[in-house]
Amino acid sequence: MSVVPSAVLDTAGVPAADRAEYWHEAVSRTFIPLDVVLREDAPAPATITSHRLGAAQVSLVRAGPQRVERSARLIARGGEDHLTLALQHRGTARLLQDGRQVELRPGTFAISDAGRPFSKDLPEPFLFTAFHWPRSAVGVTEEDLRVLTATAFDTREDDTARLVGAYLDCLSRSAGSMEPPAAAWLATTALDLLAVLAHERRGRSVPEAPEAALATLARLKDHILRHLGDPELSPERIAEAHHVSVRYLHKLFGFEGVTVTRWIRRQRLDACRRDLARAATRTAARPATGPTGGPATVAAVAGRWGFVSASHFSRAFRAAYGVSPREWQACARAGLAQGGAARPEGYGIAV
Repeated sequence: MSVVPSAVLDTAGVPAADRAEYWHEAVSRTFIPLDVVLREDAPAPATITSHRLGAAQVSLVRAGPQRVERSARLIARGGEDHLTLALQHRGTARLLQDGRQVELRPGTFAISDAGRPFSKDLPEPFLFTAFHWPRSAVGVTEEDLRVLTATAFDTREDDTARLVGAYLDCLSRSAGSMEPPAAAWLATTALDLLAVLAHERRGRSVPEAPEAALATLARLKDHILRHLGDPELSPERIAEAHHVSVRYLHKLFGFEGVTVTRWIRRQRLDACRRDLARAATRTAARPATGPTGGPATVAAVAGRWGFVSASHFSRAFRAAYGVSPREWQACARAGLAQGGAARPEGYGIAV
């Protein structure tokens, strides 16, 4: 299996008079439609080196002073369903979105949402790594996004930001030497970490739920987990079983910034992800079996956890983790063959 291929855009071979136009097109083609204004009379050479890691794209960007802007006009042209996390290595930047302006310096990172206008001013030569994801892959709520955008996360002052930044930096440096299944798997872990960061920051920004509400929410979650394989599980049935209204059920989950349906879906996908990895690793020793005694299939695992349609499950799995269920199993088998690499058993991402 070949390593993740790279795409390199370099303006060094472009005549200086044409570099501004070439760079503008290159940036918009690599990321999303953007207006780019270079702040050099004679633009210096600039480069973008990109790799695809499952649902994510990671790009190392090196260039001179410039300003980029994402206007409502450009949002209408596409790309509005993407998020970008920029990890600053050299130079400074000022990001403005949602009425907030943040200063970025080396060792900090910030998130921008392509679905809303923003601008970014880079007044000096810079180097940063950009992680570009579909919003559906990250899976954070609209409330989370409003808290996270145009917020500086300092890897030297915040423990969670330090963990996220170190992992992303390591992932970007290794992107060109990884095989696609492993790259997709590791990128999914990055999304897990980003979800933790979102939930932590969101928790700092909203009042805590009353103790009685938290107790009820815990009982509701326990009920859901015990009935996760029931395809008929729904907010209405959950509310009825606990003698609460559907409206109150939604309010309780709202304390965590997630809907009931999204929480159920996240738990089901995480359960399927674990089972698929276990089935793949067990196969190396003995054939895994499904309910009928035959080999465990993707459809069998999906059905076990409440997915009625195997095709719908496959689409949801790819949207969440950037690879198909079968590719995920292949990655688990490869990890075992290479010395038993641990499969992700953690909390999963919010989808």
